[in-house]
Amino acid sequence: MTTSQHIALQEAFTAMRRGAKARHRDIAAQLGVSEGELVAAHVARPDEAPDRLMKAQRLRPVWPQIVQALEPVGELLALTRNESCVHEKTGTYANASHSGGNDAKMGLVLGGAIDLRVVYHRWAHGFAIDEATEKGPQRSLQFFDAAGVAIHKVFLRAASNVAAWDALVAAFAAEQQPAGISVQPAPAADAEQADAVIDVSAFRQAWASMRDTHEFFGLLKTHGVSRTQALRLAEPQFAQRVEPDAAPLMLNAAARTGVPIMAFVGNPGMIQIHSGAVKHVVVMGPWLNVLDEGFNLHLRADHIASAWVVGKPTSDGLVTSLELFDATGQTIAMFFGERKPGVPELASWRSLVDEVVRETTPCAA
Repeated sequence: MTTSQHIALQEAFTAMRRGAKARHRDIAAQLGVSEGELVAAHVARPDEAPDRLMKAQRLRPVWPQIVQALEPVGELLALTRNESCVHEKTGTYANASHSGGNDAKMGLVLGGAIDLRVVYHRWAHGFAIDEATEKGPQRSLQFFDAAGVAIHKVFLRAASNVAAWDALVAAFAAEQQPAGISVQPAPAADAEQADAVIDVSAFRQAWASMRDTHEFFGLLKTHGVSRTQALRLAEPQFAQRVEPDAAPLMLNAAARTGVPIMAFVGNPGMIQIHSGAVKHVVVMGPWLNVLDEGFNLHLRADHIASAWVVGKPTSDGLVTSLELFDATGQTIAMFFGERKPGVPELASWRSLVDEVVRETTPCAA
């Protein structure tokens, strides 16, 4: 993009943000650009007008080091989303680790409330952002993939250590600060193989032989099946299709009974996890929301094309999940009973899921 195009994006953003109070993602879509391109157009130069709503500063692409440097900042808001679900969690980025050096492909954050599984090789662009909002200044770090799609966002909170935040931004700011980014088309999803070419017997035997839930991804890869295809081909004892309204039924039952859950929401570059009870479940139009202190979930219920109750054998017994998918077969969210490795699944969670199955199993045609 040219400088004039960047300025045009800035002006359009300012008008739309002040007028309809639209979100960055929605403004970018209306302007025909990615969210990353919209943010990158706001990379500030010293000679630019000081009254712009948003200013962005490009970060060096040393993503694991940036994430590890967040711990001294203290309390922060972590936000991860996909097309259909937003997961917001307040806590500290403690106990961050990664495999390898600056070229690390995978990482973890095990800070208690902030619980992340990071796919760093999907990260392409990062920015420190200062924005004037109707509620006051908002400061964040935002990370995007090569297509300019948001992977993860970190927001400064009232209780955060601002001096540590400023030191982090100064330490990781890129030496060169050009506006704009070049984006690449999002990679096409792998085509699903026909069921007829899958060795279903071997696949089912491998599923029944699992000893850890983390083996499931390898199982899909080994047998060349997509996730929803795997659920279709699985033994009925391990995968049962339920109606999409299983999601609100489950969340409301968990809130009513106090059964602690785990809520997984992710995209190709990040999985964010909540563990604990949920209390306030609210429906607002198409959005199914959990509005709790320290944890918010916003799920587009109308995007749920299929829902499955899934059982995975482990050395601790069967682990049961409720898994939601959109019309393209992409995972929207997954829910488990709260548990730790080495501990059997909560009987109360299994009972809750059994109740949901009874209420939502599709009738045979």
